[in-house]
Amino acid sequence: MRVSHAGRAGTLWTLAWRSAWSRRFVLSLTAMSVALSTFLLLTLERVRADTEASFSQAVSGVDLIVGARSGSLQLLLYSVFRVGQPSNNIRMSSLEALKQHRSVAWVVPLSLGDSHRGYPVVATTLAYFEHFRHGQQQALVLAQGRRFDGVHDAVLGAEVARRLGHRLGDAIVLSHGDGALAGNDHDDHPFRVVGVLAATGTPVDRSIHISLEAMDALHAGPVQGFDMQALGLRPQREVTAALVGLTSRTAVFSVQRAVSAYRGEALMAILPGVVLDEMWQTLGAGERTLRLVSLLVAAVSLLGLVAVIMAGLDARRRELAVLRAVGAAPAQVWSLLAIESGLVVTLGVVLGTLASLLACWALSDWVLMQTGVVLRPWDWAHAQWMVLAGLLMAGWLAGLWPGWRAYRWALSDGLAPRV
Repeated sequence: MRVSHAGRAGTLWTLAWRSAWSRRFVLSLTAMSVALSTFLLLTLERVRADTEASFSQAVSGVDLIVGARSGSLQLLLYSVFRVGQPSNNIRMSSLEALKQHRSVAWVVPLSLGDSHRGYPVVATTLAYFEHFRHGQQQALVLAQGRRFDGVHDAVLGAEVARRLGHRLGDAIVLSHGDGALAGNDHDDHPFRVVGVLAATGTPVDRSIHISLEAMDALHAGPVQGFDMQALGLRPQREVTAALVGLTSRTAVFSVQRAVSAYRGEALMAILPGVVLDEMWQTLGAGERTLRLVSLLVAAVSLLGLVAVIMAGLDARRRELAVLRAVGAAPAQVWSLLAIESGLVVTLGVVLGTLASLLACWALSDWVLMQTGVVLRPWDWAHAQWMVLAGLLMAGWLAGLWPGWRAYRWALSDGLAPRV
């Protein structure tokens, strides 16, 4: 009776599976090492892609960021990404002087330092909603409500509203600093949620926006109403940093020099894109090192797989010879070992992929709170697909060498194995 190609292929897969199952303990250890290397490679690529996307899309349309003289990366991190602490404030009078420069189109002051249940508070002006851009020059959009108007009005980012379940009209209490210490709550100044911004995928989503006058009110003692003029409040005399837009990009270096040469106080101005490039160059060495380590782990796993199959070949000579004796062609024996190694690698890749997805999903909130990076475990990058394809291909190739050894054994050698 003639056996079809499909039937022979099915028989090969069944034999390969049963052969692997008979040595499941040793092969499961190999599969776990492949899973570990898959987990490292996929997670590293996921974090790298999401970090780069979060940082590169966080701000656009801003020509300069002005702050107290310190490190350029530090200024970028706390003014845009709400990470770290500023070294010093800058006076509003300095920003007023900057506005007078003929090349400056707009200035958006930012005052940081307070928080609400771990989320940073950004005190600013209405110009923030008008000029701030993210992604591809996308403006901020209100999903609900309106911008702040009264002293105790607050506009929430999309992530804050979703995570904390706040709605329009809810009362919220801000805290001094990060709110970690007891007694730092500004509970004598309850704020009212008047607006919720649409999601942007940037640090704006996890920020609470209030006015500069509100920041003054928070630190001025108890108040009895929400009328700023009745309270006699004035905008803050100091802020943390400022976003600056120019009338022409060609004037960026002249304005930067003018800020550095300002005699009123020590200021600095940075170009966000340039500092981001510097940051990626700094992180690039560490990223390449981690990737190299992951690749080495993958190589060791595949070599271990080859070693396990090769070590088992001598013990399987009679099994393979019997297969030849009952009509199995040498190519089929070769295919049997290749399928076996492919099954082990596929199992390891599947386990590693699931572990990577679960880890990114479970840690996404913590990473967002600590670094501002939005992890998107289900949004796969092209590089991740390449990693998977490379691992599977390498796994199948790793089975070719043992298969070649088995292919070259003569039938008589298999039936009378040397001891």
